[in-house]
Amino acid sequence: MRRLLGLVWEYRSRCLLVLVQQLLLVGIGLAILGFSGIGIDFIRFRLDPAANEPTWLFGIHPPASLSDMAILATIATAVLGLAILHAALRLWATLSASRLAQTIIVDLRVRVFEKLQWLGFSYFDRHNSSSLINRVAGDVYAVRTFVDGVMVEMIIVFLSLVIFTAYMASIHVMLTFACLATTPLLWTLAIRFSRMIRPMYLETRERMDQMVRDVVENVQGVAVVKGCAQQKSQIEKFRHSNNHVREQQHEIFWRISMFQPTMGMLTHLNRAVLLGFGGYLVARGQLPLGVGLVAFARLLQQFSEQVGQVTNIANRIQTSLAGAERVFQVLDAPVEIRSPAQSRHLNCSCGSVTFEGVSFAYNQDRPVLEGIDFSIEPGQSVSIVGPTGSGKSTLLNLIPRLYDPTGGRVLIDGTDIRELHLDELRRHVGMVFQESFLFSNTVTANIAFGNPQATGQQTFEAARLAAATPFITRLSDGFDTIIGEHGCDLSGGERQRIAIARALLMNSPILLLDDPTAAVDPETEHEILQAVDEAMRNRTTFLVTHRLSAIRRADLVLVLSDGQVAQFGPPEDLLDQDGYLRSLLSAQVEDLDGPLDEKRLAFQN
Repeated sequence: MRRLLGLVWEYRSRCLLVLVQQLLLVGIGLAILGFSGIGIDFIRFRLDPAANEPTWLFGIHPPASLSDMAILATIATAVLGLAILHAALRLWATLSASRLAQTIIVDLRVRVFEKLQWLGFSYFDRHNSSSLINRVAGDVYAVRTFVDGVMVEMIIVFLSLVIFTAYMASIHVMLTFACLATTPLLWTLAIRFSRMIRPMYLETRERMDQMVRDVVENVQGVAVVKGCAQQKSQIEKFRHSNNHVREQQHEIFWRISMFQPTMGMLTHLNRAVLLGFGGYLVARGQLPLGVGLVAFARLLQQFSEQVGQVTNIANRIQTSLAGAERVFQVLDAPVEIRSPAQSRHLNCSCGSVTFEGVSFAYNQDRPVLEGIDFSIEPGQSVSIVGPTGSGKSTLLNLIPRLYDPTGGRVLIDGTDIRELHLDELRRHVGMVFQESFLFSNTVTANIAFGNPQATGQQTFEAARLAAATPFITRLSDGFDTIIGEHGCDLSGGERQRIAIARALLMNSPILLLDDPTAAVDPETEHEILQAVDEAMRNRTTFLVTHRLSAIRRADLVLVLSDGQVAQFGPPEDLLDQDGYLRSLLSAQVEDLDGPLDEKRLAFQN
């Protein structure tokens, strides 16, 4: 609650406007009630001269020359004018509260999204993407419930209860105490109810995460679902998670439905006290009918209505707190990888890369890399090979600081990369992932994503060097064609060539290629490798691969095994040694029983 109030406090000037508007609304409502009471007492006085004369506002009596009808018309006109003013002010207050809520939500959503941009890969490893989507969309919106469904309502309730109580006490103190005797019990019940349902709302949010996760996974894996004919099982899975949410919400609504009648019973008890004690006071002449009993009855009704809002407010508070807690978990998440306060600049953009005793572990008890030592000169290319799970992709991820090593250091041009500003570091490193992600945008926008200031000619040239122009020009709108989500309109090879063009356009001295020819046919592999040849020219290149056709393009080969460097050197030298590269050669070159020299010749060609 304190965090939410602190968030709202940042918009205190707008909150003050809402507060003033609510004060005016309550004041005008009381004025309408006062004039109505005077009118009732005036009518009774004219019908029964023995009755007490009306209590005029501020003791100002109407001129004696005015007729009874003129006085009643004046009172009615005042009530009508105040009602119109009240309606106009309520519209203004509603718009102001809505604008305040929208402003807070828009700003908060930007903060959450901005925080996600700076969180490290390890955070996304620990949190499901559907849960994060739900937090940015659903949980942030739940904070709006706090602004216009809790904060504004709390202001209305607080002001109303204070002012109504004071007004009722000014009419008759003992009647006020008698009618409001149950109020402390109402507040006690509301507080206990609020604390009881909060964990239930948190559980509902978690179950909603699971339901959203089922939908996202099903949409992303629709080809697998249909290919395996598992539509019915997926429907059943979703029905189960959906019912899981329904059961939790039903439990919450059941408790609310039990609480509301209790509140209603206590407010009806107050009315019974008013009729009994208030009627007795009127009969004894100790309380006027219009500005006394009638006005008190109307005030008590409005007081009871505001107390009745306590149930809704308590419910909304817990909804808001459950959503806000999950939003603040994102905002409070530590940024594990950040630029240093005093960053250094690279003396040159040569592209040398050195690993000194580098170790890394996703989990402390399970190291992925241990004691990695090697150095690459500017413009050299190195193929990184090794069995599955040996740490090849992880090693690449350390160079642009997608992760930080748990031991040792990585240097670019002699400078520890942790001493560089992240923007400068990542401008020096272009990367093509194994699964190239493309945005739902134009081909041009995807190629120029890493260099938005690039001209159309520069974008075209990058596409040409990546051997992407032939298929791009065949698209319906060429470079202006909107690519579907994740590039679904393109083949795997076409997506890879656009990704390579994107890396080329960044013109980085260091290029990282994470198995760009994985799971493609030989013809597509040949096209991609042509683009790779162009991309590697005059760049320090790291190429994760298991294809001999790609390995032979490198100056050096780095063999990883169980997270350690097993072999390192020119591929020709490694072929003379027993090891992974030699076994890979024997497995991929035809005529497995032929002489090694023939296989080496096949490798070189």
